[in-house]
Amino acid sequence: MSSDRRVLGAVVASTFFVGFGGGVVFPILPNLGAVLGITPFLVGIILSANRFVRLVANAPAGALVDRIGTRTPFVVGLAIEGIATAGYVLALRMDAAGPVILGGIDLTGAEWWFILARVCWGLGSALVFATAYTIATDVSSGGSRGMDMGIVRGGIVLGFPAGLVLGGVVSELASVQAAFWVAATFALFASVLAYLTVPETHVETERDTVKPWDVDTAIPTLTVGAVNFAVLFAYIGALFATLVLFLDAIDVGVLGLNAQGSSGAYMAITVLAAAACMLGGGKASDVLDSRVPILLGFLGVSVVGFLLLAAVDTGATDEILSPAIALGVACVLVGAGQGGVSGPMTALLADLTPTERTGRAMGTNNVFGDIGGGLGPLISLPLVDVIGFGGIYAACALLPALAGVALLAGVYVETGSIRPGTGNAARPEPDSTD
Repeated sequence: MSSDRRVLGAVVASTFFVGFGGGVVFPILPNLGAVLGITPFLVGIILSANRFVRLVANAPAGALVDRIGTRTPFVVGLAIEGIATAGYVLALRMDAAGPVILGGIDLTGAEWWFILARVCWGLGSALVFATAYTIATDVSSGGSRGMDMGIVRGGIVLGFPAGLVLGGVVSELASVQAAFWVAATFALFASVLAYLTVPETHVETERDTVKPWDVDTAIPTLTVGAVNFAVLFAYIGALFATLVLFLDAIDVGVLGLNAQGSSGAYMAITVLAAAACMLGGGKASDVLDSRVPILLGFLGVSVVGFLLLAAVDTGATDEILSPAIALGVACVLVGAGQGGVSGPMTALLADLTPTERTGRAMGTNNVFGDIGGGLGPLISLPLVDVIGFGGIYAACALLPALAGVALLAGVYVETGSIRPGTGNAARPEPDSTD
């Protein structure tokens, strides 16, 4: 195995274990309203807190990578995520503690500690995402970049489905606290693994100082960011935030589990489909020598998946498939659409971005994704009572379609073609003259 392959393997392994920890907690967090007796809006705040933190942390994280390199921010980010996950256990215990009042706020309320833990997770994940994609860019070439981005993105999410299932099962058979301990253990192990195996890839000397407003406003970054916004608003922001409630509303379960446990299984289906298509979509964009057709195709798959979810809610699929099977098919399609977009999308951004701005571009792209993922729960959860689950999922089907239009427009403005080849989109080489 070459040194570049070993580096990618180390990143994938580290992000797998932190993703496993993240997956364990996700079937539980949307159901905090029942666990803690809090409002859907506050549940949405807890779910979105990490993403709103990344809105201000992603750009500095990317700039930091361009200044000091990838290794230290990657290891530190993973460690912060592990500590944040352990904070969920503390949050559950705070309700039993004596009153602690600060500024008129009762800090013994578990919801405040959940929000604090999610804030810390957001800081850590901003560092992890910016560094992981930058490492993949540093060790890949245009001809393999789509596949390499798919591999790294797959590593970030591949642990998630196993964690989703385990989180739902452990929380139901043991306790929510036990599930959180499992998540924290895996997340902390990821930081140790990264410290031992991930080298520096990006810079040899420090560059300019880091500024929080130092975002990348180039057309490729804004274009890819718009696609990222639409996909993550629908996928993470809406589907994952509402799935446990949807299952309860239509009385669907799998393997004898309740809505919380079943939601973990269905989420795992979406993420497994996403992981497979991350690799396939990235490789296809390399083989076809253009990323755009692959991106458009998978955006279309996502549209179909959300339309099928809306049909399940109305009962339109009942004569063909049982609701449980139809829901599974829809989750496969939505996951495949999101995953198939991920590899070619970040590869396209790397193709069109000079090396010295890679960290900033990846960080800015993450800002767009976190706006979408953060707004999703805040908008979708309260609107469920107004327009229903079918209305939410039908609206989500429109977002990938609009993203396709934005993609074509941005790529054409930047390259003069709606189907630029990876060779035409090669990153500018630094000036080698003295």
